[in-house]
Amino acid sequence: MDVARSLVLFVAAALAEIGGAWLVWQGVREHRGWAWIGAGVIALGLYGFVATLQPDAHFGRILAAYGGVFVAGSLAWGMVVDGFRPDRYDVAGALICLAGVAVIMYAPRPA
Repeated sequence: MDVARSLVLFVAAALAEIGGAWLVWQGVREHRGWAWIGAGVIALGLYGFVATLQPDAHFGRILAAYGGVFVAGSLAWGMVVDGFRPDRYDVAGALICLAGVAVIMYAPRPA
């Protein structure tokens, strides 16, 4: 159950952080205005909160593992939202990052 909860929280964190960054990007780079920027800042703050809900109590471990989720999630966001098409190196890199997440977060550790 902890692994499933952890995975759901990683997805929620990715949506908040990547979505927040995208909203700020849209507000600034695409000139959509302060409302978009403000929504992005709120989403980025929500990301910080969601990360604290992970079952593991080690900040460094959570943020290190989340880095791999961020890499893969950013490519996926670009595909869905911006029509980005990753090449095989993007996909390979994302898979390597997700393998790192699995090792960091879910490897058996002595109690």
